[in-house]
Amino acid sequence: MTPCDAGGGLARLEVMGTVVSFAIRGPAPATLLERALYEAVSWLRWVDETFSTYKSGSEVNRFDRGELPPSGCCPEVRQVLALCHQLNQGTGGFFDAWARGRWDPSGVVKGWSIDRASDILLAHGLGDHIVDGGGDVRLRGAPRPGATWTVGVRHPLQRDAFAAALAVGAGAVATSGTYERGLHVLDPFTGRAACTLASVTVVGPDLTTADAYATAALAMGRAAPGWLETLDGYDAQVTTPEGRGWSTEGFKRLRVA
Repeated sequence: MTPCDAGGGLARLEVMGTVVSFAIRGPAPATLLERALYEAVSWLRWVDETFSTYKSGSEVNRFDRGELPPSGCCPEVRQVLALCHQLNQGTGGFFDAWARGRWDPSGVVKGWSIDRASDILLAHGLGDHIVDGGGDVRLRGAPRPGATWTVGVRHPLQRDAFAAALAVGAGAVATSGTYERGLHVLDPFTGRAACTLASVTVVGPDLTTADAYATAALAMGRAAPGWLETLDGYDAQVTTPEGRGWSTEGFKRLRVA
């Protein structure tokens, strides 16, 4: 996804295997912006070090190897561990951080950490902003008085094209798909790669849950629309590899193109 009217991003960094960018609206002293962005960026870099599944010394890997008990983990790791259990139960087992035979919380960590980065900006009085983590977007406030943000949803089958443009207020938009990382999501009940959907986009109040729900729905495959329809406070769009689409009524109302 792309924040179509976000304006000049004030920071951009590579972290957690993706690019995170910030766009902040409204006047603010340069020193305040620098301080807020420094804290947000420092937070994301700490998350990358702590939750990396690729760095052998990360706390996540030490926990997974049994070198750290849950009580020996930092509060943030314990929080994410609890989130993984809650989301597993809330998705009928389709969000499964243990699907590959080890604990990999990547499916929730990105959204969770970007939500926290947005909270940091808000705590500094920067209430009108977007934090975009590789196309998963957390939005606060508005780009200008009386307006809403416009978020472009990338088309999973047509490179450099949008599947939809959405008018979104405060909240989040997350997409899970096969167009960048290939068949990277597993059906935890079969152990096979989820391949019956090309992408799932979820809109909701927070990126932590929207991102996890998009991942779970991709794993569900053809059963995803029926489940997505039951979610209170969340709307969604599904695209199949053949280019067929489905969306909730709420998602249709958000579309501007």
